[in-house]
Amino acid sequence: MNKIVVQAIVLSILFSGGLNQAYGQTFATEISAFKKQDSASFPPKGAILFVGSSSFRFWTDLNHYFPGYPIINRGFGGSSFPDVIRYADDIIFPYQPKQIVIYCGDNDFSFSDTVSSQTVFNRFKQLFQLIRKNMPGENIVFVSIKPSPSLVRQMAREEETNGWIKQFLSEQKNTGFVDVYHAMLDASGKPISEIFKADSLHMNEKGYAIWQKLIKPYLADPDSKVNRHTLN
Repeated sequence: MNKIVVQAIVLSILFSGGLNQAYGQTFATEISAFKKQDSASFPPKGAILFVGSSSFRFWTDLNHYFPGYPIINRGFGGSSFPDVIRYADDIIFPYQPKQIVIYCGDNDFSFSDTVSSQTVFNRFKQLFQLIRKNMPGENIVFVSIKPSPSLVRQMAREEETNGWIKQFLSEQKNTGFVDVYHAMLDASGKPISEIFKADSLHMNEKGYAIWQKLIKPYLADPDSKVNRHTLN
């Protein structure tokens, strides 16, 4: 069995819908680790909360990319929107942040090729409305679903969902949409392979450098109650 076939099988196993429950146990472990960390030193209120899936989780030096900004990173596992919603009481609301930056969505599609753009868009709206219900004036920024070389099959659905989310946020107050999707494509419209790790799924330093440049204008000023760059 050649290397490409093995990699394809591994990716299929990791992101199949049938193992979503198994991931739940992994998530529980990560959530418990966050709680343990908080019990030792609870983050200050009014920080900027990054929450979502592994693209944030693996951004372990996030604070170095945004020096001077009070940031809490609560990216976890291969999470999807339903997972972030499920653990919102643990990883969002206790911190009382002044801004929430969300990255999620590619795993929603990866779990099953039958998951539609409409389904993922509806999941995003559910999370958005949950946050708004508990924190009516919260500034919410969404980082668009990224394209990955290993997940080319779902790029059309990702781009469509990004468009709907951008339009939705443009109609809401105190929101922002960061388009990293198009910045990660080459001239032919394919994901830039050089900004990804060997797994062709997670980003390397070059990829995060692109994200840093695009996200920074949207971050809330440390000395202000609102962010500097919103859609509405």
